[in-house]
Amino acid sequence: MRNMRNLLLATLAPLAVGFAQAPAARIKIDTDRAIGEVHPLVFGNFAEHLGRCIYGGLYEEGSRLSDADGFRKDVMEAIKGLGVTMLRWPGGNFVSGYNWKDGIGPRQLRPVRPEGAWGALEPNTFGTDEFLKYAERAGVEPYVCINAGLGTVEEARQWVEYTNEARDTYWAQQRRKNGRDKPYGVKYWGLGNEIDGPWQLGHKNVEDYTKFALEAAKAMRRVDGSIKLIASGSSNFRPGWDWIGWNRTVLEKLRNDIDYISLHTYIGNRSNNFEEFLAVSADIDHRIEVVAGLIKAAQSGLPNPRPITIAYDEWNVWYRARGSSEFATGSTRLEEIYNYEDALAMGMFFNSFIRHANIVKMANLAQIVNVIAPIFTNKEGLFLQPIYFPIAEYAKQRGNTALDLWVSSPTYRAGQRGTLPYLDTSATYDPKSRTVFLNVLNRSEKMDIATRIDNVEGRLSGDAEAWEMNHADLKAVHTFGDDRKVRPATRKVSSGGQGFSYTFPKHSLTILKLKLES
Repeated sequence: MRNMRNLLLATLAPLAVGFAQAPAARIKIDTDRAIGEVHPLVFGNFAEHLGRCIYGGLYEEGSRLSDADGFRKDVMEAIKGLGVTMLRWPGGNFVSGYNWKDGIGPRQLRPVRPEGAWGALEPNTFGTDEFLKYAERAGVEPYVCINAGLGTVEEARQWVEYTNEARDTYWAQQRRKNGRDKPYGVKYWGLGNEIDGPWQLGHKNVEDYTKFALEAAKAMRRVDGSIKLIASGSSNFRPGWDWIGWNRTVLEKLRNDIDYISLHTYIGNRSNNFEEFLAVSADIDHRIEVVAGLIKAAQSGLPNPRPITIAYDEWNVWYRARGSSEFATGSTRLEEIYNYEDALAMGMFFNSFIRHANIVKMANLAQIVNVIAPIFTNKEGLFLQPIYFPIAEYAKQRGNTALDLWVSSPTYRAGQRGTLPYLDTSATYDPKSRTVFLNVLNRSEKMDIATRIDNVEGRLSGDAEAWEMNHADLKAVHTFGDDRKVRPATRKVSSGGQGFSYTFPKHSLTILKLKLES
């Protein structure tokens, strides 16, 4: 009897070790459980007059790498590869001290001015016409943010007239003199940037901001009634600041005039705690869900409320290239060098946006090149940072239907956030190709997680594909001439029938592309 018991223990011991290393999880997919469309504008980006984002990034006159308009050809190719759908411009903090009229007309006559956001000199050689020409060339939707800090309603109205007016008006004629006969038709306009932040030039309280935004919206729409407007939601989540109250008032006052309210979030790993770093998804979810509730409350009782959704129009990892003040931060040029764990955070953000696809209809990574960006240049070329690759892969899911997954996963506690699942997930469905994209971030630093994946509606064919970001060194980075070590791998996966088993490696991001049988 004792021998049989010892034999049984010897047989089970390896299994017990295996389960300790790879706890069981389960994911159920049901294509009938639709959340909403993953809007293409969720894969937007942002270009601010800050550091080397514009000058030396998008635009470098006289460079052998630039075209006749001064646009860096290598950067534009990388932007197209990233799957960018929209570009927000010109700020950011910069816009709150920017007069758009400085950036039009003959370049040799444009004024050089000190700008008050980041402490630099602005040559104004890249202005409205250059930006809108760039957006057309890159195939992205332009999003222009007005100056709601030191600017005026009249300046905002005239800017819309300059870009969008087809008739023979003064500012339309100025556009024609500057070489553009046909209106640009800029559809998306931001009503200021981070106006609730004390760091912002022209910072306003919520009453003053909503009065300004209401009059700007009225004046701008009287030039072009088809434009879409994004209100400046709170970006100040510091202790003691009532960010919820700001957003509540903005929505109550502007609910008949805006189409979006903005959210901004930057994250970092200052404590060098990987699992806590990726637990910030709870904060992202919370902010989205609170604002979604505020939108519902503002619309309550209205017979035909204007649709309002969330524009998450600044988000990224940003914590290294900072200073003790705005000018000190500007002196760093915000040249953040991203590592492998930052690449995993891209999946965390996108998973949250997809889980809330019914309300998040725009998002803009900040920023596009050199400044907290996936693309990094010098005068000789560029390299792609590790964060580039998840962004490009998720962008292939634009236009799909987000699915509400059922997930059971091992959990952990991260600071004050309570219990979180190690598997951070989302899924989308493309009915044309009958493909389910299952996005899984394993945020356990040490555990592979064996998972049963079941498809509730229909059967899976056997030709699935796995895309995986995985690297042994969480701190691995890229540099010039060495940007291939942190790159995704793909492989075939056997996935036929109603379901299959798959092990998600520790600290990895996986996208499974699952085909449904006809």
